[in-house]
Amino acid sequence: MSGTPVLEPVFSLTVEVGPPVDLGPAEDGHRRMVPILGGTLSGPDGLRGHVVPGGADHQVLVSAELTRLDARYVVETDAGDRLGVHNRGVRSGAAQDIAALVRGEPVDPARIYFRCTPELSSAAPAWAWVTRTVFVATARREPDRVLLDVFAVR
Repeated sequence: MSGTPVLEPVFSLTVEVGPPVDLGPAEDGHRRMVPILGGTLSGPDGLRGHVVPGGADHQVLVSAELTRLDARYVVETDAGDRLGVHNRGVRSGAAQDIAALVRGEPVDPARIYFRCTPELSSAAPAWAWVTRTVFVATARREPDRVLLDVFAVR
């Protein structure tokens, strides 16, 4: 057995989101799409960038306590490198807290479990390593944005 994985901080994202578009019930839960309007990227060694507007988070409200998320968007560094992000996640908590989040109301992040597995890709040589690396993220939902801290699993 190889050793215990170590998490290495890679960057943080602030993803600005618009009002959700309700897609209605489906056999696996209630579906909605949350447009991604922009945002910022920051990381070690002066890494900076922005979230390119135009992505979306497709959500399935599986139950009153559980939401599954599937977001796709692009991040561009200040150096001009672009990274594709495909981020799948789980957000769960007490029914009243999830309902408040769905309504766009603030909820104490300590009351919500929100974890993701971002898959990154890039044609930029400086970022080629991301296609060979597993990432995890902690996340927090606020009324008009999502805050993510992304870690490489080493």
